[in-house]
Amino acid sequence: MKYGLIKVAAAIPGVRVADVEYNVLQIESLLAQAEGRGAELIVFPELSLTGYSCQDLFRQQLLLDKAEEGLLMLLDFTRKLDIIAVVGMPVRIGTLLYNCAVVVQHGTLLGVVPKTYLPNYNEFYEKRWFASAADLQPQEIYLAGSPVRVSAEPLLFRTCDGVSFGVEICEDVWAPLPPSNMLTMAGADIIVNLSASDELIGKHRYLCSLLAQQSARTMCGYVYSSCGFGESTQDVVYGGNAIVFENGRLLAESARFALEPQLQLAQIDVERLRSERQNNTTFRTAQDGATARIVDAKPVDQQDFELIREVNPHPFIPSDADMASACDEILNIQTMGLCKRLQHTHCDKAVIGISGGLDSTLALLVTVRAFDRLHLSRKGIVGITMPGFGTTDRTHQNAVLLMSELGITQREINIAKAVTQHFEDIGHDAAVHDVTYENSQARERTQILMDVANQIGGMVIGTGDLSELALGWCTYNGDHMSMYGVNAGVPKTLVQHLIRYMAGVFSDERSELSDFSSANHQPSTLTKLLLDVVDTPISPELTPADSEGNIQQKTEDLVGPYELHDFFLYYLLRHGFRPAKIFVLAQRAFGGKYDDDTLRHWLQTFCRCFFSQQFKRSCMPDGPKVGSVSLSPRGDWRMPSDAASTLWLKECESL
Repeated sequence: MKYGLIKVAAAIPGVRVADVEYNVLQIESLLAQAEGRGAELIVFPELSLTGYSCQDLFRQQLLLDKAEEGLLMLLDFTRKLDIIAVVGMPVRIGTLLYNCAVVVQHGTLLGVVPKTYLPNYNEFYEKRWFASAADLQPQEIYLAGSPVRVSAEPLLFRTCDGVSFGVEICEDVWAPLPPSNMLTMAGADIIVNLSASDELIGKHRYLCSLLAQQSARTMCGYVYSSCGFGESTQDVVYGGNAIVFENGRLLAESARFALEPQLQLAQIDVERLRSERQNNTTFRTAQDGATARIVDAKPVDQQDFELIREVNPHPFIPSDADMASACDEILNIQTMGLCKRLQHTHCDKAVIGISGGLDSTLALLVTVRAFDRLHLSRKGIVGITMPGFGTTDRTHQNAVLLMSELGITQREINIAKAVTQHFEDIGHDAAVHDVTYENSQARERTQILMDVANQIGGMVIGTGDLSELALGWCTYNGDHMSMYGVNAGVPKTLVQHLIRYMAGVFSDERSELSDFSSANHQPSTLTKLLLDVVDTPISPELTPADSEGNIQQKTEDLVGPYELHDFFLYYLLRHGFRPAKIFVLAQRAFGGKYDDDTLRHWLQTFCRCFFSQQFKRSCMPDGPKVGSVSLSPRGDWRMPSDAASTLWLKECESL
C-alpha cells in the first residue's frame, strides 16, 4: 500500500454446480490474473468452491470432502502468491455444517468466518442445510490439514501494511444489524461480502443502494462479489455482481448477466476513510467498546505503485446529471442564509459593489432571490459600480446592464479622485503600481459600501468566495470585509457553474423562476449577459487596462489556475492529505493538461499562501456553508494564524 491506497478485486468465476475441481481451476485463474495486476485482496462469491445452488447435495459427504480437497488445492496454488483470497465453502464443525468464508494467503489458512444470518424465506432455504455463526461455540478445528480457531466473535484480518478487513456473507448485510457494523466499529477499513443474490426486477437497484448506504454509514470500503453464470437456474437466476464502494461512492461495477468470468479491480483510499472517521466524532463515540480478534496476514514485498482509480479534477462541481438540482440547492442555501440575516436585523436594504465579475454577479443574484423571497422591493438593493484605474468598458457595461435588468437601485461612484487624493495624503507615487496602489482602491470601495449602508440603514453583502479566502486573495479590511458573505462557502470553480445555471433559468420561459427577471425585459437578455460575465477573465481590475482597453491584470496569471487551487484545497481540508499525495492525485486528474513542473509550482504556491493568509480567515464575516468544506473559524476550520508552513513546503520541494 502506498499513499494510503490498497488495490482490491471482486471476482465472479465460472462455476459448475457441485464440480469442485472445475470451480477451483476457475478461481485459480482469476487469482493469477488479480495477482498479476497488483491486487492485494480478492473476494469470490458465496460457496464458490461448490456452487451456491447445490441444495440437498450439501448433505452429501462426498461433496463436503471434495470441498476440503479443493481448499487444499487453493492453499497449494497460493504458496507463492502475495494476494489475500477470500473464498466461500461449506465447512463441517462438529455435527453442524456452516456456510463459511475462508481466508488464504501464501499457502496458509488465515481464518474461517461463518455466516450469521441465514435467509429462510421466499426462495431461500439455508436453514435446511446450515447453522448460524450464532450457534457456534469457540473451538479449534482442522480444515484442509490446518488448525484454525472458529467462533462467533468478530474477526479482523490485518495486512502487513496495517489495513484491516472484515468478512460478512450475503444476507448478513441485509440484516437490521449487519456484522459489518461491529467489524467497522472494531477497526475494519474494508468489508468483503461473499454473496449469492438472485436477480429480481428492481432488486439490483436496491442492492446498490444498500451497499452504498452501508459503506457510507460505516465509512468503509466495501467489496462485494455475487455468483453469476453457471449456478443452477432451476427456479432463480444469478446475474453476477462484482461491486466496490468507498464511503458511499461507487468505484467499480461489473456487467450483469455476463456469460464469461469477470474481475473488477479498484483502489480503496484507506487514508481517506480513516481521515473521515477521525474527524467524525459520532463514529468515534460508536466505536466505544467494540473489539475483535485480529489475525495478521503474511508479509509481502512492496510492488510498484500505479494509481488506477479515477480522480475528479473538479471535486467541488456536481456531476452533469445532478448539476441543475445541486445548483438550485446551493442557491437556496445562500438565499435562506441571507433571508435570516435580513429578517433578524430588521433590514430591508442591501448594498453590493457590482464589478461585472463572477463573484459580485452571484452575490447580486442571491440577494435578489432573498428580497423576492421576503417580498421586499428590489429597489431596496443598492448596487454600486465603482470605476477605478483598471476598470474596463466590458466589465463596467456588464455591471450597469446587470443592475438594470434585475431592477435594483443603481449608483455609480468613481473612486479615481478619492484614491488619487489618498495617494497624495500618504505620499505614494501613483505611477508605482504596487500593493499600496492596488489595496488603496479596494479599501476605498469598501469604505464607500460601508458608508452608503450607514446612510440608508442597509447591510453590505460580501462577494468574496471560498477560493479567495483560501489563497488570501482579498484586501484585508477591503473586499475581505462585509456584513454577510453569501459566497463564503462557494469555490471559484463552482461560482461559474452557478451563474451558468442561472443563465439557463432566465433562458427557459417555462421555468418556475422565469419571472425572476424584471417585467420589462426578456430572459434572453439576462442569459447573454450572465454568460458574458462567465467568459470574462477573472481580475480585480486594480491596474490599468492594456492599450486596447482589455483586462491586463488576470488573477490566474498571478496566483495560478483556480481549478488547481480548488483541487488542492479540497484534498488538504476535506481529507488532510499531505502534498505528496495531492500531487499524485493531481497528476491523475489533470494529466495532459498541466505538466509536473506546473503542478509542483502551483501546489507550493497554494501551501505558502494558505498558511500565510490564515489571519484573514480568522476574522472573516459570517456566511453560509454550502458544501463539504468551509473556512470559517466558527465552522469547519480552526487554525492558528501563525502556524508554520515548513513541513508542507519542504515536501512540495521534494516532489
